[in-house]
Amino acid sequence: MRVRQEIQEVPRGGGLRERGLASPTTSNLEVLCSSWTIPAQKSPTSVPASTRQGGSFDVEQKQEELDGLRRRAATPDLWQDPDTARQVTTKLARYEDLVSMVAGLEAAISDAEVLLDLAEEEQDSDARSEAASELRKIEARLSEVETEALFFGPYDDQKAIVSVHAGAGGVDAQDWAEMMLRMYIRFLQDRGLQVELDEVLPGEEAGIKSATFTVEGEHPYAVMEGERGVHRLVRISPFDAAARRHTSFAAVDVIPEVVDPHITIDEDDLRIDTYRSQGAGGQHVNKTDSAVRITHLPTGIVVACQNERSQMQNKARAMEILRARLTENARRKRLERIDEIRGEQTEAAWGRQIRSYVLQPYQLAKDLRTQVEVGNVQGVLDGDLDMFVDSYLQWRREQEERGASIAASS
Repeated sequence: MRVRQEIQEVPRGGGLRERGLASPTTSNLEVLCSSWTIPAQKSPTSVPASTRQGGSFDVEQKQEELDGLRRRAATPDLWQDPDTARQVTTKLARYEDLVSMVAGLEAAISDAEVLLDLAEEEQDSDARSEAASELRKIEARLSEVETEALFFGPYDDQKAIVSVHAGAGGVDAQDWAEMMLRMYIRFLQDRGLQVELDEVLPGEEAGIKSATFTVEGEHPYAVMEGERGVHRLVRISPFDAAARRHTSFAAVDVIPEVVDPHITIDEDDLRIDTYRSQGAGGQHVNKTDSAVRITHLPTGIVVACQNERSQMQNKARAMEILRARLTENARRKRLERIDEIRGEQTEAAWGRQIRSYVLQPYQLAKDLRTQVEVGNVQGVLDGDLDMFVDSYLQWRREQEERGASIAASS
């Protein structure tokens, strides 16, 4: 099948793309230095929040979590669950790098401040130039810490289960859903994340009706959270003989792979169907009823998996996805009850449509929440989503801080 082949054909990039930083001028170097002054009687890993956009970064909390991660990594039975072990060791290494970076930044900022003060007292232009050079290096390193401050959500480090569904627009919408699947796979691979395709339902004529995939790596849920919603495509339809402009829709759902221990699944509440895997062929695909579809009758939630080699493995993976969806369903219901008590509207102000991709009569991709616009729509469709994802993370931080400020003042 085209989608499964596409995953192997898409080249994997070399990790996170570097963010360009303008060199600070001499005038704003002093502002930068003073805004990051380290107060006395602070822990050696404490750095005050930058006044620039990006939010605060609680290093002391990271240090506490680091101590817990070290204890977990030292337990003898850690590798009895390889997936959990990999998550623990990966997070441990990342936190150690962050805490070490902040400690180094504290020392570097302190040294630069001293050098800048001496330059001012002695009117030494060489010392001033050296201090400016050091502060430019510090600002580049501060950018990495400020980026980390954008990942504050409780599920940001969890695996993300992403579903793409064709919406209104017929065969054009199904083709649009397949284009989006390709776009996400390229973007995630370029960002250094791992993608596992769980299930694909092809369209009758072209494209796909739906697809589900799991994302692993660094902050997978945070990276994909902003894609949840309806995406609109405007183009000249390749399926219209009259070459008319058509509008197509596709819906994206993103949930973290977390399991609520209080949620139990009764086997009597499940309807389990098996069917032939729909793929490109192979030793097992299309030859045995290895694909599994599970329907949770009380909620109507349907999950499927066809990517594994055996029916047993597909069923186990489908059950994991079902538990995650039931957990997310319970969380959303709790939020709805809270909103009812508060008397607020349950639907966000930006509504059902979060982003538009217009290819005709002009070319523009625009996010309706952050107002970010990109003229190179083909580049976006080829996986260049960094600007949209990074701006959403900034927007999410601003919304969080605004909500906290309103709650504190009320």
